[in-house]
Amino acid sequence: MHTQLAVLGGGPGGYAAAFLAADEGLEVTLIEAEPRLGGTCLLRGCIPSKALLHVAKVIDEVEELTAGWGVEYSAPTIDIDKVRARKEKVISTLSGGLQQLAKRRKVNIIHARASFENSTTLRLEGDHASIPEGGTLTFDNLILASGSTPAMPPAFDIGSPRVMDSTGALELADIPKSLLVIGGGYIGLEMGTVYAHLGTKVSVVELTGNLLPGADRDLVKPLQKRLQKLFEDRIFLETKVGSVADCGDAIEVTFEGPAKYGVERYSRVLVSVGRRPNSRDIGLEKTNVVVTKSGFVECDKQQRTAEPNIFAIGDVAGEPMLAHKATHEAKVAVEVILGKPAEFDKVAIPAVVFTDPEIAWAGLTEEQAKREGREYEAAIYPWAASGRAQALGRTEGLTKWLIEPETERVLGCGMVGPGAGELIGEAVLAIEMGCEVHDLTESVHPHPTLSETLMNAGEVFFGTATEIYKPKRTK
Repeated sequence: MHTQLAVLGGGPGGYAAAFLAADEGLEVTLIEAEPRLGGTCLLRGCIPSKALLHVAKVIDEVEELTAGWGVEYSAPTIDIDKVRARKEKVISTLSGGLQQLAKRRKVNIIHARASFENSTTLRLEGDHASIPEGGTLTFDNLILASGSTPAMPPAFDIGSPRVMDSTGALELADIPKSLLVIGGGYIGLEMGTVYAHLGTKVSVVELTGNLLPGADRDLVKPLQKRLQKLFEDRIFLETKVGSVADCGDAIEVTFEGPAKYGVERYSRVLVSVGRRPNSRDIGLEKTNVVVTKSGFVECDKQQRTAEPNIFAIGDVAGEPMLAHKATHEAKVAVEVILGKPAEFDKVAIPAVVFTDPEIAWAGLTEEQAKREGREYEAAIYPWAASGRAQALGRTEGLTKWLIEPETERVLGCGMVGPGAGELIGEAVLAIEMGCEVHDLTESVHPHPTLSETLMNAGEVFFGTATEIYKPKRTK
């Protein structure tokens, strides 16, 4: 069997590439080992986690009403089977929609495990009826979109169902009495938030001195304060997990650090220490494709690898490992295959942590600016001055612009607060277009909304913010 374009992987990057290529008239074959399309993001990542975070958010908002607004409700009763079924319904609906879209676009889907025999041939294995006779597929061009999987250090991989990665945590086997999250990154904090609101006693241990390493500290501070309350002060920083052991009805964990030392037992443990690209055991060594020590596939700005007809996109192509980056890389790869002068050259790739409060940033961060020695001015607007935030009872947030002093061009934006992930899109557009602060302050924003804080933070730079008194510093 032969195809003009083979796409290996049916996640956000893979199906986006396949659909766009088909729309442009190419003969496309999409190879996916899973029985459903969607990849990690849809089947066991972004989408199910956000569905569960929605449940957690509603529970939290009800608790806030009873605590400060004089509205009384009885304590919630959690039917974990129904919660799990609703999450699965969301996944099935979206995955089924992708299947129908592929059919309408005449994308040929093969459900199989694929590996390279050479730079123009894939070996397909499995027992699905879609696998062609002979088990091989030749191609003119291929887009590698094989994604990534949760990292599981050997010390924690003890073969116990009580020790989970993010995939296991999303299955919601039960509501454990206690849960230890190993790793203070966004996946661990999001899942910890879900389980805490469902009734689990959650603890977090992080080897470094900060939650969300790499994010600006002023953005993390409001979240950490709220999580300290939610997790009842069980956040252990600068602390190492020495070992984990299955004791039958619990996991015994040893701690080594200033925040916690000794041994404690937990009903379940979630290991959330990052992800590794899926570049192993797929035969890349039989091609000229270069794989780094970290497992990422090297490619240029056109997503082209060392093999001219093989392109790489998404998690397997390098950081940041984000679904929306993969979809834009897919567009670049397809356009290059079609002979168009495209390349991936984005100034701002937004990142969102879907905890409560949410954290979002795009473009230059203060951590990055200090590391690179770049000149900038930070203009910060506290949400305590926002009428909308006051009405919501959520004044802990802030919006921050990083600005180039000489040109007054916006270089980066960060925010923390409810709905920050929905607001960051305006910042992405401003940074990509090379806007100056004046462009933001002269754009009329609706009142009262949290989107105003993007304008207000720009006014802070000029010393003209109405709701706060902070004259611009004189140089």
